[in-house]
Amino acid sequence: MAFCITFLLLLTFGCSATVQQLYQEAESRSQVAHAPGRFVPQYRPAQEPARFQPRPVQWPSRPLTWRFPEDPVKEVQLAIDEQRPLPVPASSVAVQCGETAARVEVKRDLLGIGQLIHPADLTLGGCAVTGEDASAQVLIFVTELHGCGSTLTMIEDSLVYVFTLRYTPATLGSSPIVRTREVVVWVECHYQRKHDVSSDSVKPTWNPYASTKVAEELLYFSLRLMTDNWQLERPSKEYVLGDNINFEASVVQFYHVPLRVFVDNCVATVIPNTNTVPRYAFIENRGCLVDTKLTGSRSQFIPRTMDDTLQFQIEAFRFHLYITCLLKATTASAPIDHENKACSFSNGGDQRDIPAGARATGGCCYGDQ
Repeated sequence: MAFCITFLLLLTFGCSATVQQLYQEAESRSQVAHAPGRFVPQYRPAQEPARFQPRPVQWPSRPLTWRFPEDPVKEVQLAIDEQRPLPVPASSVAVQCGETAARVEVKRDLLGIGQLIHPADLTLGGCAVTGEDASAQVLIFVTELHGCGSTLTMIEDSLVYVFTLRYTPATLGSSPIVRTREVVVWVECHYQRKHDVSSDSVKPTWNPYASTKVAEELLYFSLRLMTDNWQLERPSKEYVLGDNINFEASVVQFYHVPLRVFVDNCVATVIPNTNTVPRYAFIENRGCLVDTKLTGSRSQFIPRTMDDTLQFQIEAFRFHLYITCLLKATTASAPIDHENKACSFSNGGDQRDIPAGARATGGCCYGDQ
């Protein structure tokens, strides 16, 4: 009996000690958990991820027929040889010259482009239109020979009355649009200066009744830039260094005796003033082209085909320049001499001016140096 009691006491004591130990451990954990500035993570067991079963892909029963489009092909454009047609004269001005008056008729389609001009925009030497033919679409001017700002010019065998027909287009209404361009036309009336005059029956003699007095006259010169084939006036004044610049000097014959034109001198400057520096005289000494001798270029006079025209070419030597030339003319029958010539250097020598149908003899520029 005593043995059994003792066993129970030991068991009770052991249980009490165990409970006390558990209480101390719990209190210790509580103190640690509530300690300031300290964090104890609470771990949870990881959950097992859910299992995913992929769904099988269902392909179409028929094969696809669609395809990506091909790259676009750029259309090849053929080169176009654009040639501008030359303007055709409109033949829209006519004049009837009387003994004391002149009648000028002008088509309202003055430019030949189908655009009718307004009568108020057209004047003859400051005079307005005096009449109009509506059915023919013609404007009419009637004036005395000395009226409407005419000028009188006397040449070798004629009197010439010159009128200035001027068209100045106005804007259309209140808009700034203008469909045509300003035009100036010179209208001339020529009258013979020499007539046989008699108040009685004339007995034949070897001396005609005619006046031989001739007044001083004016000559009309031109200096143009020409194309490479010398057929047309060159529309552009831009050249590349090394290109040939083709010049054509001419004099208008009118009613003169046959004339021969010369280039007395030419100078190139950077501004339109021949007295400035720098300046380069490539034709000097009364018609001697010295550019070839000074620079070794291919500049030269072209052999004449007509006496009233003289052609020459020089190599371009600056991008922007002004060229001023002095032109003169003599009768075609006069011989070429020291004062009137056209000479150029070639291969160490010089070439003399060769008139149409003549042959060159002797030197030209050497004797003038």
